Amino acid sequence: MEFTAEQIASVIGGRIEGNKEAKINTFAKIEEGVEGAISFLSNPKYTHYIYDTKSSVVIVNNDVELEHPVQATLIRVDNAYECIAKLLQIYEASKPKKTGIAPQAYVSPTAKLGKDCYVGPFACIGDNAVIGDNCQIYPHAVIGDNVKMGSGCLIYPNTTIYQGCKLGNNVTLHAGSVIGSDGFGFAPNAEGYDKIPQIGIVTIEDDVEIGANTCVDRSTMGSTFIRKGVKLDNLVQVAHNVEIGENTVMSAQVGIAGSTKVGSWCMFGGQVGLAGHITIGDRTLLGAQSGVPGSLKGNEELIGTPPMPQRQYFKSQAIFRRLPDMYKDLNDLKKEMELLKNNEK
Repeated sequence: MEFTAEQIASVIGGRIEGNKEAKINTFAKIEEGVEGAISFLSNPKYTHYIYDTKSSVVIVNNDVELEHPVQATLIRVDNAYECIAKLLQIYEASKPKKTGIAPQAYVSPTAKLGKDCYVGPFACIGDNAVIGDNCQIYPHAVIGDNVKMGSGCLIYPNTTIYQGCKLGNNVTLHAGSVIGSDGFGFAPNAEGYDKIPQIGIVTIEDDVEIGANTCVDRSTMGSTFIRKGVKLDNLVQVAHNVEIGENTVMSAQVGIAGSTKVGSWCMFGGQVGLAGHITIGDRTLLGAQSGVPGSLKGNEELIGTPPMPQRQYFKSQAIFRRLPDMYKDLNDLKKEMELLKNNEK
């Protein structure tokens, strides 16, 4: 489909500078622009690309000041990143969706599927599973017995949802994710370890997106909870009986030990690790590779192990790099003191 700059500006509430009839039919990064493409500029590091980009239209923030004229038509908005995200959502929603059950799929006779669902080849839907309307279940996905899934869910290939788990509406599970595998529960004995049966479930609320190869363990009893609007990156590990609050986001390789409660609107960088049985308050921001051994009160921006305010952390790191020289200076001072003491004698 083809649109004009004027049509795009009306959708995102932008102000046009240049040719309002400029036509676009695709998206491109500003540094890889082509004629007919729309790009965006939100990071100042990429400003120099705007002077040579071949894109027909570029969305920019209102406060961007350009040193030279540009060939592209500009659409000025308050937040270019949010606007391009909105356009991409509209584009994605316009794609035709598959429907129907592939002949190679297995759907239990006792399972219930809503309207306009798609079940791909070699997908498996277990006994008494309930699937809402407009769900897309791609090849080799496994939906276990007694799973309940709301409407508009997107289950990518090789995803596994164990028995009894519950998903809300508009949940996206990317390829290879595992929902409801056993929590890591073992009791030591004289000969090894006794497995503690994990008889709970996982509950995922509306508008959650979970990345590829991420695992969310079922609870020992009760439920592990992923609350509304949570976004988890690839390769995240969520242990049994964890609760993640609304609209919290986590980057790749975050690990959360059992029974920890994470508040709402938190943001965790890559490889953050949380100990078990602790509470993380709302709006906690943790920098990459932070290790959290104890509870945090919330409304803090922290980094490090144990976490500390960013300014304090980077000052500490600067001192840490100087430790070998400081150690040498300390030894030299000790030697001088010993010489002075010996001379006094």
